[in-house]
Amino acid sequence: MNLVPTHIPDIIIIEPKVFEDKRGFFFESYQQNQFKSAGIDMDFVQDNHSKSFYGTLRGLHYQIKHPQGKLIRVIAGEIFDVAVDIRLNSPTFGKWVGDYLSADNKKMLWIPPGFAHGFYVTSSDAEVIYKATDYYAPEWERTIAWNDSTINIQWPLNGETPILSFKDSAGISLPDAPVFE
Repeated sequence: MNLVPTHIPDIIIIEPKVFEDKRGFFFESYQQNQFKSAGIDMDFVQDNHSKSFYGTLRGLHYQIKHPQGKLIRVIAGEIFDVAVDIRLNSPTFGKWVGDYLSADNKKMLWIPPGFAHGFYVTSSDAEVIYKATDYYAPEWERTIAWNDSTINIQWPLNGETPILSFKDSAGISLPDAPVFE
């Protein structure tokens, strides 16, 4: 497993060691001891799986209580995945990391608690699975606007308008959002 640091030290891109031959491929997507030695020593309590179509943008989501760390992986298609630091006392508060995750590149993204998360589908469709460190608590979920100018995420929209849920279209700006102290 290759760990790729990002400009936000707590966000890690994980490139698994993939074994390929004429039959297909094999890789370990999670191995507790390897993750622990990489500083990701978390208990995962829930796995989630979503399918989205081209142009769908989900996020930026987080929970103000029961914050979730997420280990993101794409098993079909491609997404541009984003994490935003919303820890008020962090030196990288309001900064974001984004990378392309796909079934082809098999990269994973580790996002610890204290970050908002979102993604944009760049292929015809995409299936995303992720492990979470706490249970989904809809009463504590909040949404920051995907296009908040104070964050200025460079989504790969190519001039297109993303497909949004009502919840995502009603996201608020980071300065107005409850964040982590």
